[in-house]
Amino acid sequence: MKKLLIKILEFFTSRKFLAPIVYILLGTIIYRIISNIIDNIMKKRNKHKAHTKEKTVINLIKSVIRYTIIVIVLLSILEEYGINTGSILASLGIAGVVLGLALQDTIKNMLAGILIIFDNRYNIGDIVEINSFTGEVISLGLQTTKLKSYTGEIFTISNSSITTIKNYSQSDSLLVMDLPVSYTTDIDKLEKVLKIVGKKIEKLENVKGKVELLGIEAFDSSSINYRITVLCKPYTHFAIKRQSLILIKKEFDKEGIEIPYTKLDVYVKEHKK
Repeated sequence: MKKLLIKILEFFTSRKFLAPIVYILLGTIIYRIISNIIDNIMKKRNKHKAHTKEKTVINLIKSVIRYTIIVIVLLSILEEYGINTGSILASLGIAGVVLGLALQDTIKNMLAGILIIFDNRYNIGDIVEINSFTGEVISLGLQTTKLKSYTGEIFTISNSSITTIKNYSQSDSLLVMDLPVSYTTDIDKLEKVLKIVGKKIEKLENVKGKVELLGIEAFDSSSINYRITVLCKPYTHFAIKRQSLILIKKEFDKEGIEIPYTKLDVYVKEHKK
């Protein structure tokens, strides 16, 4: 009985019993330290708002770190019990190479998706142009991005295939309008009228600044082109342009400012009977 107790005591105080516990504790501590570092970095990066997709990527990274630590701890414990981990690592290496080759496109897409999210290139709801297709981002995943055009088409592209990105939602839009008027137009009168209509344009929804009168932009074949600009909220300039042109047309008609247009004279020849 005494010998049994001694053997039990020797086992509980031996390296084979204590080492696995130490490895597990170290692995847990290391994971928590790395996890806290990642969380602190992301809190500093996103002080004002947190992106759901970024949280997804963070959880993915944490999972990879966690399972890597688990594998290292298990291999260390096996070494303590005299198991040759070299052959295990070699088998895992071969399996990893085969798996990597089979999933290389998937891995490329995931890495590209992670970079897109962390670089904040675009988010769901943004209006972007990707590879010459323009639309609203309706889905941003680790594998693909989906855009919806204003006419309803859905464009799906793998993240690794994205070569060019234009984001129209990250900054205000500048609406530039060249207004054609007749060569006989009094420019001083034109500018007074544009100041009046400019006040109306500035009251339109999504207009952020004053209407700027830049002056004559070009002498066209049949008109003088006068340029004005309006600062708008991101990607609202198309709608504001349509509303502005209606206001300008009404004011021009009221003040007798002519907008040139192509005229066609038709001559009808009568045949004598």
